[in-house]
Amino acid sequence: MKYDYLIAGAGFAGITAARLIADVLNKRVLVVDLRNHVAGNAYDYTDDNGILVHKYGPHIFHTNDEKVFNFLSQFTGWYKYEHKVVSRYEGSDYPIPVNMVTLNKLYSLNLTNAEETKKYLDSVTSGIGNPKNSEDLMLARVGRELYGKFFERFTEKIWFEHPSKLAPNVCGRINVRFDDDCRYFTDKYQFMPDKGYTKMAEKMLTHKNIDVELETDFKAVNKNTYSKLVYTGPIDSFFDYIHGKLPYRSIEMIFENHKEEFYQNYAVVNFPGDEPYYRITEYKRITGGKSDSTTICKEFAARDGERFYPKRTIDALELFNKYKKDAEKLKGVFFAGMHPYFQYYDIGQVVAQCLRSIGKPA
Repeated sequence: MKYDYLIAGAGFAGITAARLIADVLNKRVLVVDLRNHVAGNAYDYTDDNGILVHKYGPHIFHTNDEKVFNFLSQFTGWYKYEHKVVSRYEGSDYPIPVNMVTLNKLYSLNLTNAEETKKYLDSVTSGIGNPKNSEDLMLARVGRELYGKFFERFTEKIWFEHPSKLAPNVCGRINVRFDDDCRYFTDKYQFMPDKGYTKMAEKMLTHKNIDVELETDFKAVNKNTYSKLVYTGPIDSFFDYIHGKLPYRSIEMIFENHKEEFYQNYAVVNFPGDEPYYRITEYKRITGGKSDSTTICKEFAARDGERFYPKRTIDALELFNKYKKDAEKLKGVFFAGMHPYFQYYDIGQVVAQCLRSIGKPA
């Protein structure tokens, strides 16, 4: 079989690119993936207790982009879900991102509006105007005490690096709010696919112009069988690590089923202290469904293992830029998703990236 495009990776970057190329360009596409399933790190399945869980950690869909929402709505129904996260400090749960509710509860304050909250945070923050690392950024946003309570140890637990060694945008994903909005995201569209991400991915790949081969390395595919390549994996792997290996962190997960309706009051609880795990996710609160028991997942950061999150240290970004220059010289190869850019993107961002660039492959 002769294909117009080979897509390396069946995560949402590869799946979206495949569907757009098949639909909009009417080209034949072969999608390959090293794993034995599609949907990438958003892969979900129903466990032995009848609860839909995410194998690789929680993935919450959110976007402000109407085009992204409308595109994905072709392949799934939705149910409304607004994610909430708390940080457990000294036995009490505090909303994250830090907001007016967090401050009032932690310090027994009586802040009543955004103006008062901003004034309070301005009085405790560092005033660093051009943060050079994640520590600088958080000191500028929340000040020394809040940073120490909620973020310093938590960040170090996740990345095995002090925040002062990490690029600003590692902690830059953590917002600060001046109001009492305790939702983790504020996007216009906050939903979960009603039958899960895997079912949505499978439907996206159901097209006369798309074939899928799992447990297949794209490098093993005969180059004579395709004309162009869309690559969604780590960029250093694409170039066979010629400049060295980019650092990532992995995850170890322990799933537990508890014979009670719910285990905790929130979908995700962060643990910024000395606990060995950094968060506990209760999936029934995210994916819905009814059952007599509940499944939780304790997540532990791991130095080695499957590469999940780019570790954007200052040195790593210098290394990445070498690969970026190599990639810019290539013809007939297109990059999509988070890994080629050594930057974490959520599903909405990945889909938006593909929608913007669909006119470029030809």
